[in-house]
Formats: sequence, structure tokens, C-alpha cells
Amino acid sequence: MPPLLIILVISITIFIVLSWVWVLRRAINVQTKDDGWPAITFNTPDSYESLSEEDKQKYVKELSEDFCIIEYEEQTDYFIRAVMFQKVIDHSEDLHYGIWVSLSEKSFDNYNENFISENQEGSYFGYLCNQIPEYDYKAAIKTNVVLAKDRQRPQVIPHRDQMENEFVRDYYTGISKSEAEKRIAKVISNTSFEKHP
Repeated sequence: MPPLLIILVISITIFIVLSWVWVLRRAINVQTKDDGWPAITFNTPDSYESLSEEDKQKYVKELSEDFCIIEYEEQTDYFIRAVMFQKVIDHSEDLHYGIWVSLSEKSFDNYNENFISENQEGSYFGYLCNQIPEYDYKAAIKTNVVLAKDRQRPQVIPHRDQMENEFVRDYYTGISKSEAEKRIAKVISNTSFEKHP
């Protein structure tokens, strides 16, 4: 094999490996479920992603798979991990998102204190804290965060009074199967998403 071809093959292999490493470290990824489509998940709230490394060290007081606290000088923000199910109109399965929502300190503390309970009930008011890549919305999305039993993550349901927002409208009216598959393929294929502050 000619040396130039060997170099080319090695370069392409390195590029592919590094690309996959980059995909796995992105803030948005695909998480395999037991059956059907994978879930599109966000590893952290967008507020965390927007911080510099220095500010992460300075302000982030807690970051785990389920909780995040960012304590700025003038305020403290509390986030929990949740799930959202996007209706798919021409398919039997919904598109699942793993997302973050912000809660009040009181709601956060209550959720945290009862986190290991298998019988949590009720709901909290919260704001969606991840920018879903297919949508361009500037205003915060108001949600109900409905607690789940058996230590499942709570379900996020956007408020219906925001139907002028395309994301909320799609949540209630549904998206097509082809659109859902396109979103999953976009994450899997490592197409970059534009992050919004």
C-alpha cells in the first residue's frame, strides 16, 4: 500500500474516532431506551452550558444526574432533570426528551427531600431550561412538572396558554413520524445544534 494512502486511511480513522468522542461529550445526546426510539437527552441545563469554565467553578454548587444548583451573587437557580413526551401523530410511540426545568427553592427542596420516595405525588410550576434545537423561542416556557411514582423522573407538560409558541403548539398537536426520526438522526449523526443563551 502506498505511504500516502496509509496516511490518508490513518487520518480518516483518527477523524472518525475523535468525532465520536466529541458526540459523546456533547450537551445533547441520544439515550437508549428499553424499546422503540431512543430518547433525546440534555446532560445539563442551558444555564450551566452558557457558563465559562471559570464561572462553573465559581457558581455551580451542585451538579448530578438529577440536580443542579447555580448560586450567582444576586440569585440562586435550582434545576431538576425531567422527561417530556412529544406526541407523534402518525406513530404509536411518542418522542421522549430528557430535559431540565427550573423550580423555586421551596419546590426544589421538597422534591429533593422526597427524591428517594417511591410514592411522590403532585406537581410543581417550572420553566423549561433547554432550548429544543428545532425551535427558536426567546421567552421562557412555563410548565407543570408532574411527579411520578416508582422513582421515575417527573414529566414536564407545557402550559396551554402559550399556544402562540411553535414548540408548545407542536407539543399539543403533535409532529410527524418523519420529523421525529429526523430529530433523532440529527443527534445521532452529530449535526451541530446552535446553542441559544
